[in-house]
Amino acid sequence: MSNRIRTATFWTAFGPGLLWAAAAIGVSHLVQSTRAGADAGFALAGVILLALVLKYPFFEYGPRYAAATGESLVEGYARIGRWALWLYLGITLSTAAIVQGAIVLFTSFLVKTTFGLPWDLPWVAALVVLVCAGVLRVGKFRGLDLATKVILTLLTISTIWAAALVAPRADFSTLALWPPASAGVPLAFLLALAGWMPSAIDISVWSSVWTLAKDRDMGTRASVAHAVLDFRVGYIATGVLAFVFLMLGAGVMYGSGTSFSAAGTQFSLQLVDLYSATLGAWTRPLVLVAVLTTMFSTALTVIDGFPRAIARSWAVLRSDAIGSGGSDTGPVYWASGAVLGLVTVLIVAFVASSLTAMVDFATIVSFLTAPILGYLNLRVILGGNMPAEHRPGKTLIWLSYAGLVALASTAVVFLVTRL
Repeated sequence: MSNRIRTATFWTAFGPGLLWAAAAIGVSHLVQSTRAGADAGFALAGVILLALVLKYPFFEYGPRYAAATGESLVEGYARIGRWALWLYLGITLSTAAIVQGAIVLFTSFLVKTTFGLPWDLPWVAALVVLVCAGVLRVGKFRGLDLATKVILTLLTISTIWAAALVAPRADFSTLALWPPASAGVPLAFLLALAGWMPSAIDISVWSSVWTLAKDRDMGTRASVAHAVLDFRVGYIATGVLAFVFLMLGAGVMYGSGTSFSAAGTQFSLQLVDLYSATLGAWTRPLVLVAVLTTMFSTALTVIDGFPRAIARSWAVLRSDAIGSGGSDTGPVYWASGAVLGLVTVLIVAFVASSLTAMVDFATIVSFLTAPILGYLNLRVILGGNMPAEHRPGKTLIWLSYAGLVALASTAVVFLVTRL
């Protein structure tokens, strides 16, 4: 009987980890992991694995803290000091429109191409934003939760199936824990791959907020064990799919002699075209489903994640006492979502040609702030508001320190190469 209760309780709490996975599995997987396989075979597998391991603690601390305290990381930052929350909010506001614009542009391009829509790209972008907003408006958190589970199921099946087809063609002799000099991997790409795998540190806040939203939606409170297990399921899925996309690049593109576009949108279609040319036209719909679901799931979670984090931050900053409550889906949520949606369409319509420079800015912000946010997450999880029995063990704490060193080193090298 006890096993049944534990299973039922876990499935009741199951979902926020998949939302985090959907937000993370985007450009970092579809473009960067695939390009890593295309350019170097499996030589960068060790870099991807190292990034996944060293960043893990900072992402796990979101749902761990939420389940243990009933607060999100937003409140946790405020307990460190209002400056910490203002810093997080500043980072979010400075990058939200750019990141969402890039993701919606990418998704709109794929939707337009896949379905042969005759509309201009800004109209398709508006459609993508409205569809995502409709799912969130009608279904609220439950709709987001259900839609993400369906989309990730399609994504996982189609992507793994596609990778299985190319596995016999892959050259596993290139597998390495660290890329040899002969791989010829540019330092800029190596830093980008490591820095953005599996995602930016700031989305750890989203998973903490989603954990609380799941509790409210189901009328229960997830235990720390179940919240952490839920997140680990999503994180492992994210890591597996990173290597699956690496397999796609290595099996279909590595050594083909084809020159690939630096633009992510064109690159994804080149992957589909080369895949169908290599294995047959019947595989084209399969790869299109994998590519499209990858980006649509990211668009859906991003369109929810940014407004939810902004609304939560604003509610905490306005309250007199930390932990006094506040809605993360009230008027501020919908107002910020509407503003971001409008700005996103305007970006696609008028400044899409400058999007590369804008994404570079967002990349720089993420690189430079990653060790800061990682440090704040560690301080929150070791703070006085965190029950001692739910704090991470020594192994995870030491891994956190190693991750901070790696993040800080990567940020310094990235900045030096930029200057």
